Amino acid sequence: MRGTRNSGLLALGGIALAALLAVIGHVAVNEDLDPWTLTISDFAVSDRGGVIDVAMIVLAAATAVLLPALWRTHAPPATRAGRTAEALLVAWSGGLLLAAVVPTNEPGLPMDTAAYVHRYASVVAFLALPGAGWLLARRLPDAAARRVRALVTASLVLAAAMIWSAYPGDRLLLGLVERLLILTEVAVLVVVAVALLRRVTPVRAA
Repeated sequence: MRGTRNSGLLALGGIALAALLAVIGHVAVNEDLDPWTLTISDFAVSDRGGVIDVAMIVLAAATAVLLPALWRTHAPPATRAGRTAEALLVAWSGGLLLAAVVPTNEPGLPMDTAAYVHRYASVVAFLALPGAGWLLARRLPDAAARRVRALVTASLVLAAAMIWSAYPGDRLLLGLVERLLILTEVAVLVVVAVALLRRVTPVRAA
């Protein structure tokens, strides 16, 4: 279907643009910021309204582009798993948008209400995408499904490592772990978008 293929192209373009903006955001910020220990949110708040915030919004929009295509690839009637996967993608997009709009606190300062909103919006996003990916894998060919499940498993391991680092680990390599987590989760979106680009139709019941 042409609409599905176009959605895949738009999503991949949006993901590529978001990645480029994120890299620019890291290069353009204060050189004193340490990417090994500080999170992407710490970089973003130092350049409030800058390219990292825009990158998050673009990534959320790229995900939203996939939703109509996923609806079209449902074999009616839509299954509960399919609806749940799409709801989780909405939660991922919403979490990204909220985290972009509501900043965290500056590094080293006590957390305020906005910082807590930002944190939990990010948590929702980080947890929602792996769940969506696992459910969407049921509708992909075997090779793509294996890639998605491997990425989801890696993202859950990295999420656990991030929790450890943020609390008992005294932020040891927190920034590195978070960036690896985001890369694996975005890779899930890339696999799904490529499947749509190739006009993949569901071959399994979701």
